[in-house]
Amino acid sequence: MKKIKGKRVISFLLTAVFLLTAVPQQVKAEEYWPEGIKTDSKSAIVMEVNTGTILYEKKIHDKHYPASITKIMTVLLAIENCDMNEIVTFSADAVYKNEGDTSNIARNLDEELTVEQCLYAVMLESANECAYAVAEHVGEKLGGDYRTFIDLMNQRAKELGCTDTHFNNSNGLPDEDHWVSAYDMALISAAAYKNKEFKKIAGTTAYTLPKTNKCKSEYPMHNHHKMIYPFRGDDAHLYDYCTGGKTGYTTVANSTLVSFAEKDGITLVCVVLDANSPSHYTDTRKLFDYCFDNFQALNIAKSDKEFSQDSGKNYGLFNNNEPYVKMDEDAYIIMPKVAQFSDATVKRDESTGEKGTVAQLTYTFADREVGHVSIVKTGAKVEDNYFTEQAAEPDNKAENVILIQPVWIVVILFIVVTTILLILLIKKMYDNFYYIRHRMEVKKLNKERFKEAKRKKRYRKKDRIFK
Repeated sequence: MKKIKGKRVISFLLTAVFLLTAVPQQVKAEEYWPEGIKTDSKSAIVMEVNTGTILYEKKIHDKHYPASITKIMTVLLAIENCDMNEIVTFSADAVYKNEGDTSNIARNLDEELTVEQCLYAVMLESANECAYAVAEHVGEKLGGDYRTFIDLMNQRAKELGCTDTHFNNSNGLPDEDHWVSAYDMALISAAAYKNKEFKKIAGTTAYTLPKTNKCKSEYPMHNHHKMIYPFRGDDAHLYDYCTGGKTGYTTVANSTLVSFAEKDGITLVCVVLDANSPSHYTDTRKLFDYCFDNFQALNIAKSDKEFSQDSGKNYGLFNNNEPYVKMDEDAYIIMPKVAQFSDATVKRDESTGEKGTVAQLTYTFADREVGHVSIVKTGAKVEDNYFTEQAAEPDNKAENVILIQPVWIVVILFIVVTTILLILLIKKMYDNFYYIRHRMEVKKLNKERFKEAKRKKRYRKKDRIFK
């Protein structure tokens, strides 16, 4: 019975050892996402530019007239398809169809401006004739006309993932076939902001057009976006972290606004549609403050030790090879300030299709995509001078077999081996203990038997004497 009880104790100990040394399961904190705030705009969104994370949303797929924020797409396409020094000549359609009672800078027929000068006029003064002239220029350059450019706008929108957008002009003047959603406008604006030339133009507060072939005086221009410049002396809406944007207004669209802001490593784009003035500014400020107060950027390379790799020479047989793969050291995820990096869930996709990319890690939290990072090949060569008998493989074949071995595989193997060794050690200790105890009991029994035999022998001897 004692031996059976001992086995139960050993079983309990082994179970405890296994539980203590088992692979630790990551316990997720409650996936809390901050509640949004109330806004007056009919539709609004805040998106983190580099991760695509949506931090705030309000009817983001409803379709609205965009007004002049349309020009963000116009400027982006002009930058992507033109050299900034190309000459734009203003046609009759550009001048006479887009001036009058609309936003313009009074250009003349056959006037010549560079693409760069036109784009500053479009973004700062919202010049409709400049947007039209640029669209004509790009369309003709592509072998077509103005409508060719409009088709390009819709094609580019589709490439960016827009599903609730249809452009029918280049400047946003009222048109029943011209609409966007807040979500699509955020996608377009985020793509534009990643372009250095666009970012510079959108964040410029003042620009002066020089004399031209039709205008003998300079033309000073100022940004109409009141969060970065006190247009017409109105400084009530200036915002320290705002880095640019685009205004829009028509009677049918109401006020629309796209704004960019940067703080604490986070880059935001805010889009508000169909707002009554000045709600487009007050809503944007409240949304920026809400996002900066409740969210944080966490660097992936510094936080994800499972996949990050040292950039020094610490690979290879002699610890002297460059790493074969690396991740973007600047990539980050967006998380609520109450959460930690480990609370996010990571998924690895090895079928990205991008050249040089081994895999992409996508991070999610609270059913939202909060960031991603690509793991790319460094181009490091495997030195084969140690194994001279092996034939060198072509570079492309060597790259195709590069695999990422996560650290957790090594950890699991170590835990399994350690557990087996502990089990064997405990069993050995138990066997030794049982053997020693048994020997002691036998020795004690033999000693008692010896005493008993000796006592009986002594009595027999006394009996013989007395007889």
